[in-house]
Amino acid sequence: MIYAYASLTLTNPDSLAAYREKAADALNKYGGKVEAATNAARGIDGTPQIPDVVALLSFPDADSAMGWINDPALAEIHALRRSAGGSDIVLLG
Repeated sequence: MIYAYASLTLTNPDSLAAYREKAADALNKYGGKVEAATNAARGIDGTPQIPDVVALLSFPDADSAMGWINDPALAEIHALRRSAGGSDIVLLG
């Protein structure tokens, strides 16, 4: 199992809503799922920049995560997320 940290700074909530309608199926295609997500993250040490939305994703392995992000069939879905505002995803491993 490998995890990915996703952080979003929203400028277009409608795009995020459209993305959420399709995101689960896109993740499932590669064995991924949302382990946790919140719009109420809090910094507990240091001075982190807190995004509007944070999610912890899981995948069976790094190849699955890379397949998900690089799948041309999912490009429109990823574009929805990116058009919602700032979107950063970090693979943890």
